[in-house]
Amino acid sequence: MRLDDLVRRAESLASAGGRRVLGIVGPPGAGKSTLATILVERLGDRARYVPMDGFHLANVELVRLGRRQRKGAPDTFDGAGYVALLRRLRDPAEETVYAPTFRRDLEEPIAGAIPVPREVPLVVTEGNYLLLDTPPWSEIRHLLDDAWYLDPPEPERLDRLIRRHQRYGKSPEEARAWALGSDQANAELVATSRGRADLVLHGFDAVDAVTH
Repeated sequence: MRLDDLVRRAESLASAGGRRVLGIVGPPGAGKSTLATILVERLGDRARYVPMDGFHLANVELVRLGRRQRKGAPDTFDGAGYVALLRRLRDPAEETVYAPTFRRDLEEPIAGAIPVPREVPLVVTEGNYLLLDTPPWSEIRHLLDDAWYLDPPEPERLDRLIRRHQRYGKSPEEARAWALGSDQANAELVATSRGRADLVLHGFDAVDAVTH
């Protein structure tokens, strides 16, 4: 499936009436945020991008819990808070919902950064754990009108992930160790949820599709 096909599928959701929510899922480095961003750019005022990463626990809390070195694992997010936000986004009585974002340069979430007005018909959200079948993540699937799973070529995914870690301050050795350690464990967990997606994009590389 080509990028233009995915844009048309998103456009049909935006035109279906009421508020629709599209979820994009995949392992770390799969290109989820890249695809979500280009979809929202193509749809303009008809869509907003709301990343799950805005629900990362703050670093100070991860240190308190002893989970700082596992940042990115399911229990390092406020999963229940993310579920609550999705419910608000689906509530037609809400005027404007403010969602958090995540600043990679700070490695911290920022509250109230993304306004989603009532009249926006499509919310595009993305994250690793939208299709897990364990609480609280298991409550998400029925809140998504369409769920796509990105399954890019593994060498490209790992290379992109390592380069991203380096870009945000890790040494080449640290970046590779994190990508093949904590990130890989999370990727294997995410892969178990692939079967709950409406669309699985085998071999689709969002970064390559956007740049060509």
